[in-house]
Amino acid sequence: MHTKILLDEEHLPKRWYNILADLPTPLDPPLHPGTGKPVTPEDLSPIFPMELIRQEMSPQKMIDIPEEVRDILRIWRPAPLYRAHRLEARLKTPARIYYKYEGVSPAGSHKPNTAVAQAYYNMKAGVERLATETGAGQWGSALAFATKVFGLECTIYMVRSSYAQKPYRKSMMHVWGAECIPSPSTKTKAGTAVLEHDRDTPGSLGIAISEAVEDAATHANTNYSLGSVLNHVCLHQTVIGLEAMEQMAQVEEYPDVVIGCVGGGSNFAGIAFPFAGDKLKGSHKETEIIAVEPTACPTLTRGLYTYDYGDVAGLTPLLKMFTLGHDFVPPSIHAGGLRYHGASPIVSKLVQEGTMTATSCYQTEVFEAAQTFAQTEGFIVAPETSHAVRVAIDKALECKKTGEEKTILFNCSGHGDFDMSAYDAYYAGKLEDYEYPEQLIRESLARIPKIPT
Repeated sequence: MHTKILLDEEHLPKRWYNILADLPTPLDPPLHPGTGKPVTPEDLSPIFPMELIRQEMSPQKMIDIPEEVRDILRIWRPAPLYRAHRLEARLKTPARIYYKYEGVSPAGSHKPNTAVAQAYYNMKAGVERLATETGAGQWGSALAFATKVFGLECTIYMVRSSYAQKPYRKSMMHVWGAECIPSPSTKTKAGTAVLEHDRDTPGSLGIAISEAVEDAATHANTNYSLGSVLNHVCLHQTVIGLEAMEQMAQVEEYPDVVIGCVGGGSNFAGIAFPFAGDKLKGSHKETEIIAVEPTACPTLTRGLYTYDYGDVAGLTPLLKMFTLGHDFVPPSIHAGGLRYHGASPIVSKLVQEGTMTATSCYQTEVFEAAQTFAQTEGFIVAPETSHAVRVAIDKALECKKTGEEKTILFNCSGHGDFDMSAYDAYYAGKLEDYEYPEQLIRESLARIPKIPT
């Protein structure tokens, strides 16, 4: 009976999988916020190193991982794959549940998979400092770790509500030498403008992105780094799914269902893209690939598939994606990493075209699932990750009703060791199940920029 499936270091992927090469139709190009024309590499060069720009637009199916990057990834990769025997027994389900555990990284989540790569390419380009945003703090702590490894400075704009809820994530960033600033702040014009309008705003990833992009664009020694959404970020995360494929092959399994939580889409892309690639190529067409988001920030389930800015101030390129509107500010739920108005253009396209599906969950039901998972499998997961746990349990319970022996795989994207205040709030009955009002979504969507066809 296999409980933990491991790979030796020699099986650490040597190349990332680029799903762009297998899409039936090309991805709609990002558009320049000023001209409305497709973005060129020169447009992106003030804030990104050229190698990441090449990866963002590459048609190449497999892209080599530099040995210097693999050397750092070896600290925790390949990550373990677990069979959830005890959870299966609790649920009395005939389903077989597997989870890829990304909580073994130094920062405790999947985020260092791309943070290390981004810090490396910026270091090679001679950049001295990176500016970024973070929601729950997992990305910020990952980039703080990665920049310290490669000798860069790091400035992180952390969404104000998460800055207050998760003080130990901020502490992690400080330990690794990064500067962590609650967003919105008075350090940037974008942040100052938001505060003039609403001094009590909880902040949002869209606001924090505006601050980080402005910081990078106004300092010659600084580049911008993003922890989700963009193609090159999703690319770097495919080490998760590539490893999981090999591990499941060891036990002669292939998933009928693949699940991941979605904010911007990076951990979901990491687990899902290799399996979605099989589906696009004609094999395993029946595999169900499910993106899970909060009902409080229902981007994929209630958003509009159109061009929109990635940030509040309109500094980023316009991306074709599912969006709730770039000035959408979701409530202060504890899954701070899922509070983003948009989603990865590739994930959005695959959902729009039916290769993947999307669903949403309430806050209390995901914490209930997380408790069940902790009491059976032992791991206390992050609030974001608990969304994937919830749907994995729901799919297993469906199998209990039908008698189907499906194989379910989900990405356990990070531990919840710094999220205990959220669990305390759950046990105290203080968590509200918030469903964003349709009228407010419509108002935000009405302010999406009009793009000429």
